[in-house]
Amino acid sequence: MQLVIDSATAACSVALLGEDGEPLAERHELVGRGHAERLVPMIAALLEGRRPASILVDCGPGSFTGVRVGLAAAYGLAIGWRVPLAGFSSLALLAAAHRDAGGVDVAVEGGHGELFVQSYGGDPLAATTGLRSLAPSAAALFLGADLVVGSGAELVVAARGHGRAVAALPRAADARLLPPALRSLPARPIYGRAPDAKPMT
Repeated sequence: MQLVIDSATAACSVALLGEDGEPLAERHELVGRGHAERLVPMIAALLEGRRPASILVDCGPGSFTGVRVGLAAAYGLAIGWRVPLAGFSSLALLAAAHRDAGGVDVAVEGGHGELFVQSYGGDPLAATTGLRSLAPSAAALFLGADLVVGSGAELVVAARGHGRAVAALPRAADARLLPPALRSLPARPIYGRAPDAKPMT
């Protein structure tokens, strides 16, 4: 079994996947804030005493706090259980859950009026652009697929005046849809842009 942890966005989501990748159990809540208080009790309720053989965690981009909370929980459990730990991108997860033959663009709210954006396509699914943090107007020029998914999808489609927007947040159970290359990243934060705080010189 594999435990999947996703707390990088406004959703707090965990799932337990079987050997065949199918979900055995899941918990998914839109919490906005408060991931630190909700995540560990949610995992305990999900597992009901079961111990997974590995852990997969969302590394971002998304909420700085949410990313850190998920990674801290994942590392703590992986060390305690002595099981392997790997990561995935929140944008890749959304692309895998909503993939389209013509490719899919992902846009997730990133704060400061900007969106984390990236394009995906192919079979197996892979990123076709780099990760960028852009204002909606710039994202509309950067992205090219007809389908845009994520919490910032409607902003992108409105800015360019055409396309299909699907407002969505990552769901841990959808990790089963990720190809191996996208679910075996190092478990470290993907912030998407430089930190707001600047070192003193």
